[in-house]
Amino acid sequence: MSGSALLIIDMQQGLFADRLPDDYAAVLQRLRLLYQAARQAQRPVIFVCHEAPDSVLAYQSPGWQLVEGLQCATDDLLVRKTTPDAFLRTDLHQLLQQHQITRLVIAGYASEFCVDTTVRSAAAHGYAVDLVADSHTTHDKPHLAAAQIRAHHNATLGAVRSFGVPIRPVPAAEVVFAD
Repeated sequence: MSGSALLIIDMQQGLFADRLPDDYAAVLQRLRLLYQAARQAQRPVIFVCHEAPDSVLAYQSPGWQLVEGLQCATDDLLVRKTTPDAFLRTDLHQLLQQHQITRLVIAGYASEFCVDTTVRSAAAHGYAVDLVADSHTTHDKPHLAAAQIRAHHNATLGAVRSFGVPIRPVPAAEVVFAD
């Protein structure tokens, strides 16, 4: 199998226990549609889950679990991470090589941290990236509204050319998993 895979980052209950991120319901709905499209195209779906011992994100704790509305099927892949980079000290790169993945469709939480870092790391590892422009989110920050943070990362990441592979911000409705 070669081609694309869907990577959904940090959509975990503990990250949204106090308040929901920007445009949450719409992002969650688009993630479900992306998931269905990837499964229909028989492409791998990889859930990336952040963990930190003795916290709300302790491995397998209620807060570590995926948010309601997303479910990891037995044949989906799961990557556990401890930094914003889904590649650093994980088996993600090896999984992608095993499945002969050359392009990642990336969505999830948080735009300015784990999404940004993983997009850049994916490109540094030689993977073309479709950043699903309307399917990553974050919370408002004191210095910038979440919608502005998302727009900034879509524009900034889409302009990065130095990795030698494309990083392409694309709306969920335009994502194609056919290889």
